[in-house]
Amino acid sequence: MNPHRMKTLLVGLLLAGSAAGLWAQSYAVDWSTIDGGGGTSTGGVYAVSGTIGQPDAGATMSGGNYAVDGGFWSIMAVVPTPGAPVLTITPIGVNATISWLAPATGYVLQFNSNLATTNWLTYGGSLSNNGAVISVTLPAQPGNTYFRLKK
Repeated sequence: MNPHRMKTLLVGLLLAGSAAGLWAQSYAVDWSTIDGGGGTSTGGVYAVSGTIGQPDAGATMSGGNYAVDGGFWSIMAVVPTPGAPVLTITPIGVNATISWLAPATGYVLQFNSNLATTNWLTYGGSLSNNGAVISVTLPAQPGNTYFRLKK
């Protein structure tokens, strides 16, 4: 037998013998998470930006002057109505100010928590009007709230 072939056969037998003595290591995946992905989607004059690495519900990360509470993002969003004044939402602490340019004769502010429905309700509270801007400041609520102006 060829000496090179003999060495190859011996090495193969040694490797096969040592592999037979190996045992599979036990492990467990006892915790997992699926988080949102990041990125930006644009179309026309609108852009939506997502985040990545959202912390899990209930977890609080903090350090220095900052803290992030985990959970699912909720939004207050403007739904544009063609021909209507443009709405703006400005977060102010735990509140949000919804505003649009005056005059907006004949328009009413409406809100809905689900865009898949037609359950738009007219806001019945008072609005602030300084002659240039019409606005209302509302407390932020859990979940989603959408606003539009309807004539």
